[in-house]
Amino acid sequence: IGDTEDGVFMLAHGAVFPPLVVLEGEYYRLFTAMFLHFGINHLFSNMLVLFFLGDNLERAIGHVKYLVVYLLSGICGGVFSMYMMYKNNNMAVSAGASGAIFGVIAAFAILYPNAEMFIMFIPFPIKAKVLFPISIIVSLYLGFSGSGGNIAHFAHIGGAIVGYILIKIWGRNRYRIN
Repeated sequence: IGDTEDGVFMLAHGAVFPPLVVLEGEYYRLFTAMFLHFGINHLFSNMLVLFFLGDNLERAIGHVKYLVVYLLSGICGGVFSMYMMYKNNNMAVSAGASGAIFGVIAAFAILYPNAEMFIMFIPFPIKAKVLFPISIIVSLYLGFSGSGGNIAHFAHIGGAIVGYILIKIWGRNRYRIN
């Protein structure tokens, strides 16, 4: 019904634009934006992470807690991203599940720190406890260097913090871990 790489189209269908959320009270956008993606590559990369990590995390902590990690990480990531947009006076239309995805990555890294993961372009496995900080560092680097395009890097950080905190609150040792 339209072009998902067009910011105006995405805005009309629930993407986040900070003035609409804050000034117009359209808070639902923090939820709906997690289910919108700018193009098929954006959607595919997020779903790939969920396919490999999300399933294991959900089996370890259960459906309800997994849903809480996903939704709270996504919403809080969106809030943190909006805060930083206001602080830097740099407004943009944003959408995607990246905050939620980073919450899942953080929770997975806490529960399975020694799980070995194969990542594209790296010919050897990397432990989850190493992958998590690398993901955050790369996200920060891309954000501050300007080479990350329109990625909501602060949503990644906010989502990761929430995923980390939730698993710590629930108690890492209560779940099946490596």
